[in-house]
Amino acid sequence: MRTLKLILSGWKSLSLLLFAILCFSTEASGRGKVTKNAPVFTHFTYQGEDAIYKNNTLKPDEFYNPILQGCYPDPSITRKGNDYYLVCSSFAMFPGVPIFHSNDLVNWKQIGHVLDRTSQLKVEECGISAGVYAPAIRYNPGNDTFYMITTQFSGGFGNIVVKTKEPEKGWSDPIKLQFDGIDPSLFFDDNGKAYVVHNDAPPQGQERYSGHRVIKVWDYDIENDRVVPGSDKIIVNGGVNIEEKPIWIEAPHIYKKDGRYYLMCAEGGTGGWHSEVVFVSDNPKGPYLPASSNPILTQRYFPVNRENKVDWAGHADLVEGPDGKYYGVFLGIRPNEKSRVNTGRETFILPVDWSGTFPVFENGLVPMKPTLKMPAGVENQTGKNGFLPSGNFVFDDDFSAKKLDLRWIGLRGPREEFINITGKGLRITPFPINIKEVKPTSTLFYRQQHSHFTASVTMDYRAKTSNELAGITCYQNERYNYVFGITKKEKSDYLILERTEKGKSILVGEVKIEAEKPITLQVAASGDDYRFNYSTDGEKFQNLGGTVSGDILSTNIAGGFTGAMIGLYATLANDK
Repeated sequence: MRTLKLILSGWKSLSLLLFAILCFSTEASGRGKVTKNAPVFTHFTYQGEDAIYKNNTLKPDEFYNPILQGCYPDPSITRKGNDYYLVCSSFAMFPGVPIFHSNDLVNWKQIGHVLDRTSQLKVEECGISAGVYAPAIRYNPGNDTFYMITTQFSGGFGNIVVKTKEPEKGWSDPIKLQFDGIDPSLFFDDNGKAYVVHNDAPPQGQERYSGHRVIKVWDYDIENDRVVPGSDKIIVNGGVNIEEKPIWIEAPHIYKKDGRYYLMCAEGGTGGWHSEVVFVSDNPKGPYLPASSNPILTQRYFPVNRENKVDWAGHADLVEGPDGKYYGVFLGIRPNEKSRVNTGRETFILPVDWSGTFPVFENGLVPMKPTLKMPAGVENQTGKNGFLPSGNFVFDDDFSAKKLDLRWIGLRGPREEFINITGKGLRITPFPINIKEVKPTSTLFYRQQHSHFTASVTMDYRAKTSNELAGITCYQNERYNYVFGITKKEKSDYLILERTEKGKSILVGEVKIEAEKPITLQVAASGDDYRFNYSTDGEKFQNLGGTVSGDILSTNIAGGFTGAMIGLYATLANDK
């Protein structure tokens, strides 16, 4: 018996030791493996310095437009009582579909992401501009449930819907919906019936021109979460006037007001001819008649070189505000001085005049201004009390909080696979994957939110081989990006700047450094001009590579639907 006790005691000690080693390994890296050579990042600072905010200081009754700066496109909004919820497209970003909450349409807090786990989001093998498109969020008072419906171009999903009673506490796994097309939206009628409306291709053999699309509506079975087979009907063919060959009628939403049904859609494509149009019917399934005054929102008619330019306005959604007035959220872009779009498509808001038959965006048909009057009784708290900042602001993160700020995102896979917040800072366990691959990368991203900005981070890292690299990246997509980081060349430490265009990389500059102490890496952008700087003492900065063009960080050159991002990057697959 004594021998047995000794054996059991020995096994218990060994088990405790193994458990301690396992715990240490899990803490030390994102995948439960001890990685001795993982970079540790501290003191990330992002500071916006756009002239538009310096030249347009807010009055006490004003707030800035856009309400979400940087790559937050395709907004959709819903309301339950005094609570407003807004979602945006996220493409291959992980987690996906950021969700925001407000009580007044001015002050917003991010409360999480709708698709925040791998069972909901399968984007590990898609380009950054694939993945999740055009989410629509709706509240159904009939069953006190929120719905988010979207198209996920990856993972075999297609059109899906997820549900929750409490948006702050997470959403269901996706339910696949059996229809083709994109940009679905739900409409819950006050008689208990429900419908799905979406963009689709015209019937086979009936396409009349490039960009010809239709809007379809289906009956929706709330009990079984499915479209009713055979109930589909085309309610818009081509757009407002098919004889004028309108392109890309999409992003439809149905609303009910004073007993009538209104269908609002984007038309003209998501670029320079983007607009919002509206139709009316006495039945949710049509026929729908267009307003004679379409479009009700666009920025396409104005001089190219206008001051404080906002363009591409469209893809809108309406909601009744706390003051009883209607408001519309929509996407728009603010190009830099070379008319390039680096910050991506942002979320704007405008009041809507619905005193007549049709809704019209107030000042949505004239050049937009950077400030708006606040709804009556609202206090501007942006940047205070946990509300997201706007204008020129500073975002500081020393990575000491237990939870990562929600503005940090991964790409194609969970952040938790490669990050750990330690007592020394944020550790990134490098993957054997290069940032130019269409795979999950070990990179933590923050959206570029200004044309003029400075972003810096301090990093403690010593590469062991030339295959290892860590630093920062300015990233538009996998084929267009800059990498600024430390690697090994023979037996020496080098800081390199690499430019990738059309998937081909060149070395812009390199400098031999001593990596025994932490180094501060900085990117400073002034419109189209980017400079990559470094400091070994945190005060005096030296430049590497001179002034380089931000052209490859724009959608004009790189294509796609996203905006530029700044990433904290580590890899075991360095190729320069």
